[in-house]
Amino acid sequence: MTDSFAHRASTWDEPSKIDMTTHFLTVMLDKIILQKNWKALEIGAGTGLVGLQVLPYVDTVVFEDTSGAMLDVLMEKLEGDENAEILHGEIFDYKKQDINLIFSTMAFHHIPDIDSALTHMYNITLPGALVVVGDLRSEDGSFHRFESIPHKGFDTAILSAQFAKTGFSVRSVETYNILKRERTPGVVGEYEQFLLIAERNS
Repeated sequence: MTDSFAHRASTWDEPSKIDMTTHFLTVMLDKIILQKNWKALEIGAGTGLVGLQVLPYVDTVVFEDTSGAMLDVLMEKLEGDENAEILHGEIFDYKKQDINLIFSTMAFHHIPDIDSALTHMYNITLPGALVVVGDLRSEDGSFHRFESIPHKGFDTAILSAQFAKTGFSVRSVETYNILKRERTPGVVGEYEQFLLIAERNS
């Protein structure tokens, strides 16, 4: 597995990333009430900017990421926390059915097959489990103009239909943030981030 984030892991926790992930967390915590007995799984946990802040509110957080370098940075922060589990691999590598909450910020657009991922998420979650996704609405590809990624953001109506087809009820979808990034040299573009909350049906 090629670690495309290896060269970025040591400098990942820059102010703009911290602001972005803190904003996601603030909105998520405004929408759902975390339970101390929950087991949560973060897709694309990276260096733990979101998951480490969720950890005190739940029983366990499974930090999943395909980048070993990013997880190395995370493990230095964890300092052996017994309530954390590290999964170096893809979401498909988690096999237990014991998850109460799945959350992800700016990682869904890196998942090639969304339908297969949602089916697997259904299979590893308990009835009534919540899924919280923060990502980009559909854009022209300029946000990742230097990277090759599977999805140029998402049409949230289509994504909601994919959740529904898999066995989740979408509670809400809203734009919660606007990111600004250079679209072309000297031209700054605005990119909408959405927050989708879905609940696993029984």
